[in-house]
Amino acid sequence: MQEACTASERQACRTLRQPRSTQRYQARRADDEAALVTAMRQLVRKHPRFGYRRIAALLKRQGWAVNVKRVHRLWRREGWRVPKRTIRRKAGGTSVNACHVRRAEHRNHVWTWDVVHDRTTTGGTLRVLTLIDEYTRECLAICVGRRLPAEAALEVLQEAIAARGAPQFVRSDNGSEFVAKAMREWLEKAKVGTLYVAPGSPWENGYAESFNSKLRDEFLNAELFDNAKHAQAMAAAWKWAYNEDRPHSSLNYLTPAEFSRTLESSGLQVAAAPLPCARRPPTSHPCGEPELS
Repeated sequence: MQEACTASERQACRTLRQPRSTQRYQARRADDEAALVTAMRQLVRKHPRFGYRRIAALLKRQGWAVNVKRVHRLWRREGWRVPKRTIRRKAGGTSVNACHVRRAEHRNHVWTWDVVHDRTTTGGTLRVLTLIDEYTRECLAICVGRRLPAEAALEVLQEAIAARGAPQFVRSDNGSEFVAKAMREWLEKAKVGTLYVAPGSPWENGYAESFNSKLRDEFLNAELFDNAKHAQAMAAAWKWAYNEDRPHSSLNYLTPAEFSRTLESSGLQVAAAPLPCARRPPTSHPCGEPELS
C-alpha cells in the first residue's frame, strides 16, 4: 500500500512538474519570530497609521535583519491593517507656479506653507500653520493658535530663516495670511520670490497638501487638545518625530533630517543666500509656546 501511495505521489508530481520535496515540506518558524512579532506589535501600537513597509524600516533601525516580505507575511498573519483614506482624485493643475511645474531642485530652493483647521475639546477653533522644505521634506515649523494673522505667519517665516537661511521661493495658496501687503513687501525686500498657485487649486501645492494629510491622519485625528498652548506643545513634539524618527517613503525610507544631512555631507547642498533685511527673530515663539528640542 505504501509503495502504491509513493508511486501515485511520484506520478502526480511528474505530471504537474512539481518537485516531490515540496509535497513533504514542513514549515518551520524561525527562533526569533516571537520576539519579532512582539517588536512589530509595539511599533503598531505606537504608530497605528503606519503600514508594513514603514514598520519594516523602523525594525531595521532597531537592528532587526528582516526584509519587507517577511514583515508583510507576519503582518497579514496577525490581521493588522491600516484603513484606507478616501482620496478625491482631481485633475492636475496648469498654473505656472504649480509644484509639478516649478519643482524644487535643492535644499532651501522652495519652501511651502499652508493652514490647517482643527478644534479643541471644548469646541474652540485652532489654526495650524505648517512650513516645509519641498526638496528635503523637512518640517521647518508648525505654529498653532486661535488666530494666525499675517504678522504671526511672518514671524514664523523669519524664525525659520534665521535658523536655516532664506529660501529662493515660497509657495502658497492665496490665503489672507500669505497675500497680505506686509507679507508681500517683506518678501520682496528679502529677495524671496513668491509662487502663488491658482485660486481653488490646492493640488498645485501638492507637497503642502501631502504633508497636511499626514499631519491630519497621524496627529490631529489621533490627539485631543485642551487649548492652543497644549496643541502647540504636542505639535512641536510631533514635528521632531516627523523629521528625526519617521521614515519617508519618497526619500527611500530615510527620515527628512537624515536626507538633509546626507546632502550636507555629500556637498550637494546649495548654500542659502544670506537674508539682507531680516528683522531680529522674536525672543518667544510667535504662537506663544516654545518648541521642544
